[in-house]
Amino acid sequence: MAHFLLVHGAWHGAWCWQRVLTPLIQAGHRAHAVTLTGVGERSHLLRPGIDLETHIQDVMSAMDAEEMDGVVLVVHSYAGMIGTAVADRRPERLRHLVYLDAVLPAPGESWSSTHAPETRAARMAASQADPLHSFPAPDPAVFGLSGVDHAWVARRQTRHPGGPYAQVLNFEPQRVASVARTFINCTQPPLATIDVSRQRMLDPQFWDGHWLPGSRVLDMHTGHDPMVSAPEELTRLLMDCTR
Repeated sequence: MAHFLLVHGAWHGAWCWQRVLTPLIQAGHRAHAVTLTGVGERSHLLRPGIDLETHIQDVMSAMDAEEMDGVVLVVHSYAGMIGTAVADRRPERLRHLVYLDAVLPAPGESWSSTHAPETRAARMAASQADPLHSFPAPDPAVFGLSGVDHAWVARRQTRHPGGPYAQVLNFEPQRVASVARTFINCTQPPLATIDVSRQRMLDPQFWDGHWLPGSRVLDMHTGHDPMVSAPEELTRLLMDCTR
């Protein structure tokens, strides 16, 4: 039995994992999905003071409350920042770190560091103009979703706190790299804000040479929200990370 802790990306919540949680549990594993402060069913907590540290503490507190060790930590999109921080601070608690089409940061970078200048400027401007310091969700079509899946995600997405967007994360790559890692690359269509991470996942020099040893890359021919668009395939890949 493995312990899965699932962390959503920006604008989402624990709700996005519904189609993955049930089959993981039915297969005999423990699985818990976190909702970060200020989004999803916790959107009523949105406030200017939410930052990256708030969300890191959300995940570590969930790990403690659920009494999970040997955790398969699955981090989607923006949450790659969070998973990297947790692996830096608690490598002994993790069995595997799964970057699900996620941000793969270098030390001293923020979530926004690898985005195109126009994307960064638009999100920063939206956050600064909003009294709650947040920015709106994109059309789920950019995640490759259509039909009922598009409608489901569109009506559930919430504004995302702006504080984590520009906050720098410092960490020790060698410590993070002590945890087995998988990058799941969603390719149809590829989301532009993950392009830099796609280059890094194959770069032998990334993290001063510490990234590639102990890591692997798996491709999924689906869009950026595979827990919605291809949950059966994603579940199989996640369970493979327990071997």
